[in-house]
Amino acid sequence: MQEKLNKVLEEAREQLSKAASLADTEEIRVKVLGKKGQLTQILRSMGKLPPEEKKALGMAANKVKAEFEQLLAEKAAEVKDKARAAKFAAEKIDVTEPGREVIYGVKHPITQTIDEVVEIFRSMGYTVYEGPDVDTVYNTFDALNSPENHPARDMTDTFYINEDVVLRPHTSSAEIRAEHDMPLPYKVLIPGRCYRVDTPDATHSPTFHQIEMMVIGEGITMGDLKGSLDHMAKKLFGPETRTKFRPSHFPFTEPSAEMDVSCFKCGGKGCPVCKGSGWIEILGCGMTHPHVHRAGGIDTEKYTGFAVGMGVERIAMLKYGIDDIRFLYENDMRFIEQFK
Repeated sequence: MQEKLNKVLEEAREQLSKAASLADTEEIRVKVLGKKGQLTQILRSMGKLPPEEKKALGMAANKVKAEFEQLLAEKAAEVKDKARAAKFAAEKIDVTEPGREVIYGVKHPITQTIDEVVEIFRSMGYTVYEGPDVDTVYNTFDALNSPENHPARDMTDTFYINEDVVLRPHTSSAEIRAEHDMPLPYKVLIPGRCYRVDTPDATHSPTFHQIEMMVIGEGITMGDLKGSLDHMAKKLFGPETRTKFRPSHFPFTEPSAEMDVSCFKCGGKGCPVCKGSGWIEILGCGMTHPHVHRAGGIDTEKYTGFAVGMGVERIAMLKYGIDDIRFLYENDMRFIEQFK
């Protein structure tokens, strides 16, 4: 029986010397001291021995068990130390090494321009109103006083989904929705994407962005329109900016005007940016036509208002000196990162 005890101890010693993890040491412990372990089986067989042999075998077995447990504890501690050292080595930080560069994103110049214009008008009490990209022909043309023979209604200019539904060619279609949804009086800003049948080139794109402004209230005049846009221009292009309004024609406004700003590159002296005129056209505007108010259920005897339509890409290109609109849609990060 003593030989069996010695053999169990030697085998355990040899197996522990090869153990590489705590899982290995646990497996060896169960093999020796588990319910069906080698040493456990020997101790259970002692009941059949005479008292003298039982006592001697009990002392020998306890000695082997104590020695095995000592070897097991030493090996477990060794394995833990090695695992800890390996973990420390893997997680070692060289505090003298330069840190990793933190790369911050940047808003697209179109988004920056929209945000800037929105902030300017919010400071004047405007709220943001958004219309859908897909709208009815009625909201897009009929309610905006555009006759059936208007060129913009042709399929060569507007994307038709069916005869009654289009991809909106301008954010003006949301004016009718706002008139039905908003309590009077109100001042709203309507930013959004628009779509027109167009061949892409340096200044044209089939998809682009506009910002619509609409004010409805009692006693609203052309003076309110000019004062609001003059304030916007000075905030957008600088306090020295001058504005000029030229008569124009839009079906949904009367009277209508084109607004120019003094060239912010040359100060109005004349340069390639303003084509030598000293002025740059940036938007169209006017007093909202009574037919548009009636389409929205507005009492034209009590309320007047004005509307403004401004192309975001044009403002961004002028403000940042971009000479090709296609740069705004190519998703080239080398271009985008210039606007941090």
